[in-house]
Amino acid sequence: MPATPSPYHRLNPLTKAVVATVASIGAFLLGGYIGPIGIVAIMLLLAWRAGVLRRLARASFLLTLPIGISVILVSVFTRAGTTVIFVIGPFDATVEGVDFAAQTVLRLFAISTSIGLFILTTGPRAFVLDLERRGVPPRAAFVAVATIEAVPTLVERAAVIGESQRARGLDTEGSFRARLRGILPLVGPVVLTSLTDVEERSLALETRAFSRPGTRHLLWAMSDTRWERGVRWLLIAAFGALVVFRVAGLL
Repeated sequence: MPATPSPYHRLNPLTKAVVATVASIGAFLLGGYIGPIGIVAIMLLLAWRAGVLRRLARASFLLTLPIGISVILVSVFTRAGTTVIFVIGPFDATVEGVDFAAQTVLRLFAISTSIGLFILTTGPRAFVLDLERRGVPPRAAFVAVATIEAVPTLVERAAVIGESQRARGLDTEGSFRARLRGILPLVGPVVLTSLTDVEERSLALETRAFSRPGTRHLLWAMSDTRWERGVRWLLIAAFGALVVFRVAGLL
């Protein structure tokens, strides 16, 4: 988060969550190229206004790349089609397969940018408190935030463990084979430290009466303006109309 949060950072967490949800699901419902490209363009524009464009683009690309490669390999060479581009052994690369793979990768990138923008501009503490203020059970709010923090936490922990392993002489750079060998010694410590972190966090929450029954009285709440509530309802209405059009076969 930048030193001076942008107007998008200061939006209510629920508003940003609705934007991310509608954009993510809308990318799949719209299909084709125009809809997902429009969603990506809007997310990148919002990221530019929020000052996180470079971070969002890099993170979205890295998240989409592994799945995108799998989708391309499977779709291009196994999807039936009438126009063959080239042949590799028993596999035919078709135009239809390339088209399907391109649309799928574009949708995945739209989802990555939508969710990534929410994560980069929303503080977990603010999101938890806002959910609790709206009546969401504390345990459900904690699960939602833990899910959001899971990927960044794992990436950071893996980087720290990787540096420690390299200091002990582990070769994690160089050829692809060397990198593959270097991944295996990282998996165990990352998983074990993640489990330890969950246990420590659970104990810390219990010492703060996290599971205490009854109403919780929150002393801080984020602002939620009337126009933000209007935007949320407008997005939800547009999403509902999109679902109806998709079911009716109008898209």
